[in-house]
Amino acid sequence: MQIIEKNNKKLIRSWSMYDWANSAYNLVITSTIFPAYYTAITKTEENGDVVNFFGLKVVNTALSNFALAGAYLLMAFTLPFISSYADVKGKKRPIMMFFTYMGALSCMGLFFFRLETLEVSIILFALAAMGYIGGVLFNNSYLPEIATVDQQDRVSAQGFAYGYVGCVTLQIICLLFVLKPDWFGITDASFGARFSFFLVGLWWAGFSTIPFRALPNNQGSAIKASKNLFRIVVLEYRIVYRKIKKITAIRRFLPAYFFYSAGVQTVMIVAAAFGAKELQLESSKLIITILLIQLLAIGGAVLMSRLSQRFGNIRVLLSVVCVWIIICVSAFYVQTETQFYLLACLVGIVMGGIQSLSRSTYSKFLPENIKDTTSFFSFYDITEKLAIVVGLFSFAFIEQATRNIRYSAVSLSIFFILGLLLLVRLLKSQKTEIS
Repeated sequence: MQIIEKNNKKLIRSWSMYDWANSAYNLVITSTIFPAYYTAITKTEENGDVVNFFGLKVVNTALSNFALAGAYLLMAFTLPFISSYADVKGKKRPIMMFFTYMGALSCMGLFFFRLETLEVSIILFALAAMGYIGGVLFNNSYLPEIATVDQQDRVSAQGFAYGYVGCVTLQIICLLFVLKPDWFGITDASFGARFSFFLVGLWWAGFSTIPFRALPNNQGSAIKASKNLFRIVVLEYRIVYRKIKKITAIRRFLPAYFFYSAGVQTVMIVAAAFGAKELQLESSKLIITILLIQLLAIGGAVLMSRLSQRFGNIRVLLSVVCVWIIICVSAFYVQTETQFYLLACLVGIVMGGIQSLSRSTYSKFLPENIKDTTSFFSFYDITEKLAIVVGLFSFAFIEQATRNIRYSAVSLSIFFILGLLLLVRLLKSQKTEIS
């Protein structure tokens, strides 16, 4: 196994390029063009916003949220064993490549998404999400291997900054096809959006080759020779789980992360649908708004990294979560485009910061010089994915029951309040340990 030189600038840049590659999925598919296209083609004069999915009548946005929740739930149950298998067999990079190409090919398949192919397209939509989830887990697990503890906030912020710049770059390219189809001689109104999905897959797969060439594979477990593979994978999982239970900071951070992440990730996914449904904003305006959020998130990630050096990670996270509570409550009262745009700017500033700082905070809590980083980070990613499941399911359930997306939006503040209280408990425990 290749020895990793920590804080190597070239290696860190290569690692950051994975964020550059896969963030295009998060922006185009999760947040902008796909939601706008999906909402437009699934709303008809005959049935309104209700679609027929394998014989079931479901609200269109609720269906997409249920599909994402199902994908996240499946990955949450399987990731502990997948990550343990990767650590045991020394297949960290190959499995990361598998998820990447599965997600990328699924995005390419969405090129054929029309109302008559709804069922197949929703399945591809879910598979793309699973590919993204798996790839992110393995990429995150490299953070403690490539950077020392004192550099992890900065390196994590750099990765997110690369991601935001990369996704905005592709988004602008996609917008040319969506908003200016006549420039390319395109006459099919749906072609620009569908071609954007194909470009996401191509971008994701293509730029991922940079980290794949630079990042080393991991060394397999020394205990694998005497037992069958399944038992070894379970044993690896139990070993890591026991280690985590003994680390008070991780044991108290993960529940807090679960709750505030449920709110953050859900807001990111449903923001465009909220603007389209409640304010009847045009797709072009929604996309430009989300682009603005991504650009502001770059500054937010860098800002939170610097603030954490002065005030500490947990204190900064507490402040950011308070801002998120204000955002959720304010969303209930938004009535005009200007109010929506101002709220979007606030989301952008805190979005990049809370994601970047959460990843580096967890990384700092890990024992030094551990080899099974994938298994350790699987607990972080499982927490996030289960949070997304709960967040999306509750959001979709409330909308389905009330037929009012505003109630769903304000209900997310509950997750942030619970996360805030648990972060306060973590901060108090750290002060006690120091004293």
